[in-house]
Amino acid sequence: MTISVVSPVYNEEGNVAELHKQILAALKALKDKKKITDFEIILVNDGSKDKTLEIMKTLKPVKIINQRRNFGQTAGLDVGIKAAKNDVIITLDADLQNDPADFEAMIDKMNEGYDVVCGWRQKRKDSFSKRFISKGAKLLRKFFVDDGIHDSGCTLKVYKRECFDNIDLQGEMHRFIAAILRWEGFSITEIVVNHRPRLSGKSKYNWKRTVKGFVDMISIWFWRKYSSRPLHIFGGIGIFSFLIGIALTIFAFAIKFYLHISVSYMTVFNFGLFFCTTGVTLFTAGMVSDIAIKTYYKSSHFRPYNVKEVIENK
Repeated sequence: MTISVVSPVYNEEGNVAELHKQILAALKALKDKKKITDFEIILVNDGSKDKTLEIMKTLKPVKIINQRRNFGQTAGLDVGIKAAKNDVIITLDADLQNDPADFEAMIDKMNEGYDVVCGWRQKRKDSFSKRFISKGAKLLRKFFVDDGIHDSGCTLKVYKRECFDNIDLQGEMHRFIAAILRWEGFSITEIVVNHRPRLSGKSKYNWKRTVKGFVDMISIWFWRKYSSRPLHIFGGIGIFSFLIGIALTIFAFAIKFYLHISVSYMTVFNFGLFFCTTGVTLFTAGMVSDIAIKTYYKSSHFRPYNVKEVIENK
């Protein structure tokens, strides 16, 4: 087994040297025990404005990816994962709250036959507000993108290389990697990991990331359920809307004939026309989306399925 450790770094001048030291120590211990044969450390400087990059340049061994500006944690993970060359990829935060000493237990768990091992920060050392928001986000994730694990927000995870063959990370998608991989058919488990309080620097977590994460969650939910069949959702809602419109229109004309009231003055008739028009528009949008998505799959050679292996017994 060979390992690539990926960590996005943003304004962590007080942590990055110690982060590298702890990662290196953990990887050397794994190599001494012959659990791995080789390793690399990839630090992604995500547009740091302090002395983070200067300190990173003094570290060895390390591969530094220096981004032109701050693109966010998900982009940092994506560029680091794409640069990784080894069999197994480990991701973790750069604030020293994730503990590299957990690498060994996670690797041992992966060797039981899993594709992904997620860290579970059972005893979190975060502020009350951060933990409160995380609990609310967990309830929403369970409804929209249930990934079957306790702590989707923990960056400390171990992946097999092939997990990312067909995945591009965008927005705040790093929280939903486990859900996406579970949908793709990869086997996922979790173990309790150590979580430490931040001793240096400032947390990058704020309400804006929460909002962005919610929007991305809805996007992922939609893409997962309807990316290969958009007509089902648009067409279904369109037909339902059209039927409501027809029912309201028939009701309006029934009132006209029995009570001799002009339909042009009836609110119910106007609503009927609105629902009919909306239904036709949504169904048409579904048809166009269906054609577009089929063209996308054909031109990009992407398939809405993932084959694990082909077995031939002769």
